[in-house]
Amino acid sequence: MAMDNVKKVSHCINIASSRTFKRYEKERLLEEADSEHESAEGDEEEIDDDLDPFVRHFNYDLEENLLEAVSTLPKTVDKHQQHWPILGQFTVHIPKAKTKTLVSIPKVTIEEKRKFAKTGTVPQRITSVCFTQLHVKSQIQNNITKANFTNLHEIHTENMDPLTPLQKELFSIINNYQDLYYPERTLKNGEEIRFTYCLHSINHILKTRTKILHHNNKLLNKYEVPEEYRDQGLVRPKVIILVPFREAALRVVKMMMEIILPDEKANVMNKRRFFDEFTGNEIAMPKKKPRPEDYEETFVGNTDDTFRIGITVTKKSIRLYADFYSADIIVASPLGLRVIVGAEGEEGRDFDFLASVELLVLDQADIFLMQNWDHLLHILDHFHLQPREAHGINFSRVRSWALNGWSRYYRQTLLFSSVILPELNALMSKKCHNYAGKICVANPELTGTICHVVVQLPQVFHRFDVPSVVQIADDRFEFFIKKILPQYKNTVMSHVLIYIPSYFDYVRLRNYFRREGLNFVQICEYSKEGKIARARDMFFHAEAHFLLYSERFHFFRRPSIKGILHILFYQPPTFPHFYSEMCNLIRDTNQNQNTGDESNMTVTVLYSKYDVHRLAAIVGTDRAARMVSSERNVHMFMTGE
Repeated sequence: MAMDNVKKVSHCINIASSRTFKRYEKERLLEEADSEHESAEGDEEEIDDDLDPFVRHFNYDLEENLLEAVSTLPKTVDKHQQHWPILGQFTVHIPKAKTKTLVSIPKVTIEEKRKFAKTGTVPQRITSVCFTQLHVKSQIQNNITKANFTNLHEIHTENMDPLTPLQKELFSIINNYQDLYYPERTLKNGEEIRFTYCLHSINHILKTRTKILHHNNKLLNKYEVPEEYRDQGLVRPKVIILVPFREAALRVVKMMMEIILPDEKANVMNKRRFFDEFTGNEIAMPKKKPRPEDYEETFVGNTDDTFRIGITVTKKSIRLYADFYSADIIVASPLGLRVIVGAEGEEGRDFDFLASVELLVLDQADIFLMQNWDHLLHILDHFHLQPREAHGINFSRVRSWALNGWSRYYRQTLLFSSVILPELNALMSKKCHNYAGKICVANPELTGTICHVVVQLPQVFHRFDVPSVVQIADDRFEFFIKKILPQYKNTVMSHVLIYIPSYFDYVRLRNYFRREGLNFVQICEYSKEGKIARARDMFFHAEAHFLLYSERFHFFRRPSIKGILHILFYQPPTFPHFYSEMCNLIRDTNQNQNTGDESNMTVTVLYSKYDVHRLAAIVGTDRAARMVSSERNVHMFMTGE
C-alpha cells in the first residue's frame, strides 16, 4: 500500500526527465553541503539510536493493527492514572491495537526484516538531568542552563539543576513525543513552560537537520536513493507555534536565539526588523485606577494579534522572515495563519505548508477562545492535506508514512491553557491523533474562586437539565427567559448586570430584549467608546434596568463597573477568577446612594452538567460533582460572613 501511494503522488508531479532531475538533485546536495560549511559526521550514532525518542517515533511506519487503532473512531485506548509531585494527577491515553504490535515482521525474506513503530508507553519522570541521556543535541547542551537562568531569574539559581522541577516533568512527557494537555498554565510558570517547548522544538529541528545533512553527504556518491534515506516530509516546515500576541512571539524567538546562539553577536538575519515589528505599541495602563495584576501581565508588550514569521535554523545562524517553504519553524497567531489559509474559493490562499507539521504548540490556548476560536479550528482542518504543488520536494527522500497520508498520526500536539474547558478537551480528542498517545493533566479544585468573594451576599446556582450538548444553547435560553428573567423585571430589582460568556448568546439575548421592549443598555467588545461611557452612566443612575455585558469585553478591558446590585451569570465564566472579581464589584463604594436598595443584593448562576469544569473552578470539584448529580436543581452559598 505504501508503494502504491508513492507512485500515485509521484505521478502528480511533472518532471522533465529522471536523469535531469537526479543531476539537479546532486548539484543541490553539493550546494547545501558547501553553504553549510559543516559535516554531520559523528552525529549519526546520536540520531540512529532506537533509544532516542525522536528515532523511535519518526523512523518507522505504523503496523496495520496500530494504524487501525488510531484511525478508527471511537478510539480504543488503554488508560493509566499517574501522579507526579509537580504535575499532580494526569491520565495517559495509549491507543490500543487489537493485537499486539510486533517490533519486526518478515518483509521479503526470512533474513530481511522490517521494523514498525511501537505503541506508546507511560512516560518516565526525569529525576536528574543529563542532556546526553535525554538525547538533547550536543551543540546546544552547554547553552541551556544559561538561557534558562536568563529567563527564570526570579525562581532559578545557577546552583540548581539546568531545568526546574516543573520543566523536568514536562520534558519527561514532551521528549517522549506524546501529546500533552496542561491546563494549569499561570503567569508565574508561563516562562518555564515556554522555555521547555522552545528547547524541545529546537532539539527536534536540529535532529531532523543533522539526519538530512548526513544523508546528503552520503548521497553525493549515489545515483539511487536507498529506502533508509527517507528523512523528510512533503514540505519543509516541521514546527508550528501558535501564540496570541506579538509579545509572546517575541519571547519565543528570543528564547530560541539564546538556546542556539548564546553569543549576542551571533548571526541572526533580519534581527533588527524583527525587534522593530514585535516591540512597541504597548497598552498604556492607568495609574490612578490600576487594572488587576493578571491583566497587566497578560497584555504587556505588543498585543497585536495578526502576525506570522518563518524561521530557518542552521548550526551557526538563524534566519528570521524565511519563506514558509524554506522555514523549519513558523511562529504565528491563529489570525495570522487564518489570513494565509483563506477560505474556499479565495484566490491566493495557501495551506500546503501545513502538510508535514510534526510538532504543534498551542500556548495560552484559553486566550484563543477570547479572540476567535473558529480561526484555530479552521487552521487545524487544513493540516496534513495533500499539497497542491510539489514545492521542490524530492519524493525519493519523503518518509513513506508521509506519502501514505499518515502524518496526522505522527504529529505531537502540546496544548497549554490556564483552565479546563470543553472546547479544549474536544480539540484534543477530535484534532489530535498521535499514535504514541496523549497525557491530560487534571487536578481537583479544592475550594474554587468563590472563597475569594469578600462581599456578603447570597449566590444561587440554578441547574437546568439538557438531554444533549446540541440543545444546550436553546435550553439555556428558554430556561433563562422563562424561569430567571421574570424575577428581575420588577423595578425593585434594579441595577441588574447580565454576564454572558458567549458572543452568540449575547446577540441572542440582545435581540430578545429589543423585541420585548425591555429597558437595557449593552456593552460588548465591539462597542464604541462613546456608547460604553453612556451605557455605564445610564446603568449607574438607574436609567437602564439591565446591562448586557459580554465576557470578551471584560477580558480585554477589565473595567470596574459601578452600580451593580444584582448579577446574573448566564453561564459560569470561562475564567474562574472573573466570578469573584465581578461579585466583589457589588460593594458599598461602587453604589449610587440615591438609587437601589443596598440590602437587596444577589448573584444568580445558570449551569448545566456540561458546565461542570467551569463550575468546579468556582465552587470546587467535590461540590460541583454533587451539584451536577443532585436531585435538587437549586443550590445557595453565602459569602462574606
